[in-house]
Amino acid sequence: MIEAYFEDVEKTIQAFPHVRSYTLSKKVYNAKQGFIRGIILFDDDTRLEFVEVKDTDVSEKIKYRYQYMDKDHAMVFRYDNAPHHSHIPTFPHHKHVDEEHAKESREPTLDDVLLEIAQRKRLQEQE
Repeated sequence: MIEAYFEDVEKTIQAFPHVRSYTLSKKVYNAKQGFIRGIILFDDDTRLEFVEVKDTDVSEKIKYRYQYMDKDHAMVFRYDNAPHHSHIPTFPHHKHVDEEHAKESREPTLDDVLLEIAQRKRLQEQE
């Protein structure tokens, strides 16, 4: 079951049109639980680094972090569920919009994050 989840993650990455390359490392804890880490490099030299700890018996991830960075490796945004920012209504889920500010957020999927990146790219192309 966790292997099928990992395959879906990889298919999501492969289907995204702006990916230049990616690397994944996976660790299977048991049939239903595992860890996946990835680095996705995009055609404009930006990158997404992510981590997911997943149990396929539950819908939410145990742990996640999706950090999108510009070509100089400065953070553009980051989603995570680290247990800080307890004042945010969606705690522990939140989105860092810069190094100092976080706002409420639901738990995103990798697809959600890739779509947000694609929207940013489209807006930049229109400028």
